[in-house]
Amino acid sequence: MEKNQILEVKNLQLSFHLDAGVNHVIRDISFNLFKGETLAIVGESGSGKSVTTKAILGLIDDNGAVEEGSILFRLRENDKEEIVDLLHQSKSYMQKHVRGRKIAIIFQDPMTSLDPTMNIGKQIMESMLEHKLVKSKQEAKARTKVLLELVGIDHPEKRMKQYPHQLSGGMRQRVVIAIALACEPDLLIADEPTTALDVTIQSQILELIKDIQKKTGVAIIFITHDLGVVANVADRVAVMYAGKLVEEGLAEEIYYNPKHPYTWGLLSSIPSMDSKEEEIESIPGSPPNLINPPKGDAFAYRSNYALAIDFEEIPPFFKISETHSVASWLYHPLAPKVEMPEVLQKRLAKYRQQKEV
Repeated sequence: MEKNQILEVKNLQLSFHLDAGVNHVIRDISFNLFKGETLAIVGESGSGKSVTTKAILGLIDDNGAVEEGSILFRLRENDKEEIVDLLHQSKSYMQKHVRGRKIAIIFQDPMTSLDPTMNIGKQIMESMLEHKLVKSKQEAKARTKVLLELVGIDHPEKRMKQYPHQLSGGMRQRVVIAIALACEPDLLIADEPTTALDVTIQSQILELIKDIQKKTGVAIIFITHDLGVVANVADRVAVMYAGKLVEEGLAEEIYYNPKHPYTWGLLSSIPSMDSKEEEIESIPGSPPNLINPPKGDAFAYRSNYALAIDFEEIPPFFKISETHSVASWLYHPLAPKVEMPEVLQKRLAKYRQQKEV
């Protein structure tokens, strides 16, 4: 691992054994994450995004099996630093040293993450007391107050005594974020953290996560099905389809110079306040059944730009720049030149213009 890398996923392959057969949900993916960086992993439901993060946390169901690969994590504890492969650690090790302590997660529905029978203060204090990061309950209470202020909750002493049902949806999600930050993790996984919220609160939570990263330096993996959600949050974006990464680059490159037809489809399907109805296009067809993965490029069957080779061979990654890669035969030197749809070109040019104003 490079010195400033905190996480490196290498050639990960993971399957679930079902009655209907073996479901190949993660099919050889590799990516890394640097300190203080936000990586957004984007794709439709079933693409493998959440399973990837569960593998990082060691939370794969009993019927799941890692067939190949490694998940290397830079673990810092008691002024010591070591590189550990999270795939080869015991459940007790993960519970004691990793989950909640060094890697924390924010789920999409705060009501399923919070205990309805326990007040907010106790829920935030629980992990810091369990991991012995504070010496007393008084110290835990003081830190809880600071955390609630950090996530933008007013009257923290009053809120600590309240229960989840007494708070709004936006406030509950802020509490979940406070719990995730309680042990000062090095990596925060945000798994669709705004899906259950209305648009206004969604924007506030995204800004909050961005602000917290600036203040704490925590690295973030942001999981979402909506490219538009992370437009102003991510440093880099990895686009995932059918258990594979198909495009990766700086957020600027993915938003304004996307190369994969699947990324074009995701961007074309984002509604905007001033878009006409006919400008919003959904991606035709459905993701493939990964019990019997298609031969070649899995997206070829839904793409208007598929070449004959797409149905025969899985494409390698082609470098667009030092930071931008795409897995598509369209970028082979011998492939015919293809441009993204004109409607999308105009839309992205408009977005860039609005950003520069």
